[in-house]
Amino acid sequence: MNQFPTRLDSQVAFAIARAMLEGFNKHFRLFRQVSREAKSRFEAGDWAGQQRAQRERIAFYDTRVDEAIEHLQAEFGASLLDTQVWHQAKLHYIGLLTNHLQPELAETFFNSVTTKMLHRRHFHNDILFVRPAISTEYIEYDEPAAQPTFRAYYPSRDNLAQTLVRIVHNYQLQRPFADLDGDVARVAEVLERRLQGMRLRSNFQIQVLSSLFYRNKGAYLVGRVINGYWETPLALPILHDPDGRLVIDTVLLDEDDLLLLFSFARAYFMVDMAVPSAYVQFLRALMPRKPRSELYSALGLAKQGKTLFYRDFLYHLRHSSDNFTTAPGIRGMVMLVFTLPSFPFVFKVIRDFYPPPKDTTREQVKAKYLLVKRHDRVGRMADTLEYSNVAFPRERFDPALVEELKATCSSQLEEDGDLLVIRHCYIERRMIPLNIYLREATPEQLEAAVVDYGNAIKDLVAANIFPGDMLWKNFGVTRHGKVVFYDYDEIEYITDCRFRRVPEARNEDDELAAEPWYPVGPHDVFPETFGRFLLGDPQVREVFLRHHADLLDPAFWQAQQRRIRDGQLIDVFPYDPARRFARRNAAPAPADAAPNLMEMS
Repeated sequence: MNQFPTRLDSQVAFAIARAMLEGFNKHFRLFRQVSREAKSRFEAGDWAGQQRAQRERIAFYDTRVDEAIEHLQAEFGASLLDTQVWHQAKLHYIGLLTNHLQPELAETFFNSVTTKMLHRRHFHNDILFVRPAISTEYIEYDEPAAQPTFRAYYPSRDNLAQTLVRIVHNYQLQRPFADLDGDVARVAEVLERRLQGMRLRSNFQIQVLSSLFYRNKGAYLVGRVINGYWETPLALPILHDPDGRLVIDTVLLDEDDLLLLFSFARAYFMVDMAVPSAYVQFLRALMPRKPRSELYSALGLAKQGKTLFYRDFLYHLRHSSDNFTTAPGIRGMVMLVFTLPSFPFVFKVIRDFYPPPKDTTREQVKAKYLLVKRHDRVGRMADTLEYSNVAFPRERFDPALVEELKATCSSQLEEDGDLLVIRHCYIERRMIPLNIYLREATPEQLEAAVVDYGNAIKDLVAANIFPGDMLWKNFGVTRHGKVVFYDYDEIEYITDCRFRRVPEARNEDDELAAEPWYPVGPHDVFPETFGRFLLGDPQVREVFLRHHADLLDPAFWQAQQRRIRDGQLIDVFPYDPARRFARRNAAPAPADAAPNLMEMS
């Protein structure tokens, strides 16, 4: 049994704890600064700057961790210190976190530094924060000038619209609205329909989080409406109109609406918050089915999301008895994918070798996954959690899976007593592979899935992403019926591809040849050939050609390349465009726009 020291007599341990906390405080100060600046970028319509800041912020955490390690090594030779010194450093650190506003994040930072610097034999409860040591309940920023986590407003039926105007004005956006009164009247009308037949209780109120949520071209007001025991989420997307004035685009009032807005397949928000745990607690009340790990990640705190996910995973392992097994579907050539049936995620390990025609390396595959992590995922690419040295109980593995891991992923596998240690893996939400879904679907489900598959491709194109391998097996269907891409080893930027027409055959031998009779470069793509791989099923072919025949035409892809190179951004909405408020002079949504067609994402 591990024992904590009875005395805290090491000055080195205290100095390490203080230096570690200074490293975390620097990280969160910079993280919050770039998140706060999202407001001015939104007001200025600096969409490229907003996306660049979103990408760059993802790298902040690892940079600060590396800085902390460098400092601790130079100052204390920390990796060579006795275990007892680290025991004391952790206890001193806990003491320094008293009254800290982000204790859970600071604990995770401590774990990140120590696990990267120390050997795995040190990874036990005495040194790491396997469980949180500091409670995050009821933390508030109590400086006089500080904003509370949320504000509460108490309208009557007669002044609901005026209250909504006041709520929006209190965010002090430095850009005029085109018609705020008109927008608010539409919001109030939708709210009134929800409240129809209800008597307003004494506690009738609208609560809104103090910061707007910024992502790409959108700012989102997020809150809830409370009337007695009845509650509903409230989200108002605020956009720029074609003239650069602000508009409230629609109103979202359901949990499912917010689940899509905060989807694991979308880019992270930028939010100015002093107490992240309070924001997560508020959001969890709106989306009780959403794990706290995913909420932290959606707020840009992906490392905290990873920490909570891993704790949830360990808890689930202790309270389940099923075995890890190979994931259903067609086996991938690059990734070995396995799952625990009772746990809604898949684990992906890069194989040691790849049969033809795959021509890639482990480093290239990891670079593709990093590209997706930093890119706008527009609701169509699953977020991944990347882990190193994950220890699994060997007895919980199906023997056939162990043999496949040994045969194809041996460089990533270590056996340590009764543990299997996987040196590197990705973890994603489990979805139904689209090829399996289509095989089992009703005609109505098949049509909806094929249409959304085409919409997913077009959304990815709007974000400058070419999937590479567009086969049905590389896409999944979420519990909301959304088609999401999850196989990233062949993705490319649209602008790096060369979309060509297939040259005419010179003779009959050309037409019958198994190999192309024309030269094919490494970045050449021939959309006319997609059909032979995708459209073998007559029912699928009919639906696809009716809705998305343009995907087989090189002209479509070339036009998208020109748009991207010209700096145009296509809107991809995290809600059905049909729900957008009608406006005079507004550009109509495309006839075949994705039920989610540039997001504001």
